Amino acid sequence: MRKSQLLLCSLLFVVVNSVAQQITCSPADKEAFENKTIEIDGLLEADFGKTMVAVGKTFLEIPYVAKTLEIGDTETLVINLQGLDCTTYVENVLAFSTSLRDGKADFDSFIDVLKTIRYKDGKLDGYGSRLHYFTEWIRNNDQKGLVKDITSEIGGIAIQKDINFMGTHRELYPFLKDDRNFEKILATEKELAKESFCYLPQDQIEANEHLIQTGDIIALATSIKGLDVTHTGIATREKDGRIHLLHASTGSMQVEVSQLPLADYLKKVNKNIGIMVVRPMEN
Repeated sequence: MRKSQLLLCSLLFVVVNSVAQQITCSPADKEAFENKTIEIDGLLEADFGKTMVAVGKTFLEIPYVAKTLEIGDTETLVINLQGLDCTTYVENVLAFSTSLRDGKADFDSFIDVLKTIRYKDGKLDGYGSRLHYFTEWIRNNDQKGLVKDITSEIGGIAIQKDINFMGTHRELYPFLKDDRNFEKILATEKELAKESFCYLPQDQIEANEHLIQTGDIIALATSIKGLDVTHTGIATREKDGRIHLLHASTGSMQVEVSQLPLADYLKKVNKNIGIMVVRPMEN
């Protein structure tokens, strides 16, 4: 009986525990990883941004699924390639592109890169160590040398705003029932309150569109109280010569390239005030 129970558990989830990390990955997602490494082989470009878009487009039509990281009672490094939200889409594309650039196609190397991207200073230390707010995600990954925030260089303006949506909406986040997790989020929000961030106003995007490159990460800044960013994606210059958004869309509920150019697409996004533009580093 015990052997059959263990077999059932192994079919449901592959969970690896160590001092350094804990990983949750279903057998189907492990297979999806292996298939993806084959699919992206040969997509490496001299221009890393073009690599990002080439890899990103291999995810087209993958379903949009919210809250894929909210599994169980303990924070783990979740590998889910069958359903993506806007942030996990960007993270996975960056992780696969980085692995491809570095010539490392093995699973262990991939999870190391994904962990580095997703967590503060690359260290998984509970729910509070995840980079929940995208402005913090940008700053921390900038410090790691993975990306560079170029928003101010292309006409962005600074804004000071209290980023505290999680702390003021505790009931929306199951992990925040734990007081320790809640206190860590409050501490993060206290640090974010000391910082300003830049965004390129919506009415100035088209005029500055030529400064945005294929492969740049785009974050949609918002006027919603307590929030910095509501959506993310990847810039792609399409056949019309315009920048479009490659993203896990809540509209079509799948990964897609926006039909409208980015500047026009944003006009239809409620509460959008503009964008942040982040450039993945070549190495």
